[in-house]
Amino acid sequence: MRIAQIVTVVTPEGAYGGPVRVAVNQAKALIALGHDVTVFAGTRGFSIPPTEIDEVPVRLFPTVQAIPKAGFAGMSSPGLLRAVRREAHQFDIWHIHLARDLVTLPAAELVRRAGVPYVLQCHGMIDPSDKLLARPLDAFLTRPVLRAARRILSLTPREEQDLTQVGGSQLAVSRIPNGVPESKPLDSNPTGRREALFLARLQKRKRPLYFVEAALHIAAQSHDVEFALVGPDEGEGRAVQDSIKASPYGDRIRWSGALPPEETVERMRSASVYVLPSVDEPFPMSVLEALSVGLPVIITDSCGLAPFVEAAEAGIVIDASQASLNQAMHSLLTDTGLARRMGDNGRELIKRDFSIDSVARLLAEHYEAAVTAPVHQAK
Repeated sequence: MRIAQIVTVVTPEGAYGGPVRVAVNQAKALIALGHDVTVFAGTRGFSIPPTEIDEVPVRLFPTVQAIPKAGFAGMSSPGLLRAVRREAHQFDIWHIHLARDLVTLPAAELVRRAGVPYVLQCHGMIDPSDKLLARPLDAFLTRPVLRAARRILSLTPREEQDLTQVGGSQLAVSRIPNGVPESKPLDSNPTGRREALFLARLQKRKRPLYFVEAALHIAAQSHDVEFALVGPDEGEGRAVQDSIKASPYGDRIRWSGALPPEETVERMRSASVYVLPSVDEPFPMSVLEALSVGLPVIITDSCGLAPFVEAAEAGIVIDASQASLNQAMHSLLTDTGLARRMGDNGRELIKRDFSIDSVARLLAEHYEAAVTAPVHQAK
């Protein structure tokens, strides 16, 4: 089967986060099953854009900021849209990682108008919104492309409710998890060094300042523990830097900036605990990747992976309070036996429920069903 995937933007530092990793992981596993897969995306920041990512063929097109100060939502890629219009019929199915932006929404509309089968995966990014830009986009693009999709792939019951509120009750929705490749386990640690790792974009919803506050609290009590923040600045970088500089622990709490996506799993292998204190996180790829290498994780109870982590005892699920985060980080950084058991449980959880190979087989089944499904006409 010839499959095209579309994701909003690919950058050297991985600024768009999880959806790009999802698309690349899916494409690589589908190629291993014998399918022909190409990932289309906008791009910025490369001197020479790559034609492959992790052995997956990619076609990257320059982006422009069509709406100033609107971030990813205001980004467009005229070249990508021209390619989609020109090549829509060259693929059996299109898999569009949909967001409220001017890359994936217009691309989905072009595929819809061409009458070519497509599936959507929204990663929790399509939900009821009263933002000014959302209203016209939903009226002219979001609802029509949702309703005409042969299949919409959701991650959680919460996402399904949100999609129904936006697109109506007749959407063809199916549940499918994200998956990750099997990874090597953690590096051996003969020095006994312990490190808590925050590896995510430094934006308000990810709550990097909560991580720093917990680090300051623990650093005052434990002198052999280090804390690392890795990720691009999306608004919280200055506050993080100021908080670290104002403390006496700048030698043990560090923000090292962005890391290329292909290097993040390797970076995780040298940590002891993975911490993502963000709220309302749908299904974070970074948590799955951490579990795959055997890192125990700390996530909030509003994360879509919380029920799985809690049931498998693969980490600690906390509420949104600072005190809860402080206690969880202290527990996993000081009790090495607990951390090791939870890390081992996490690797088993990935093998059992979140293997990218099993996800790819399920995707292929959805594609086959979508190709033969009747067309839904947008209303």
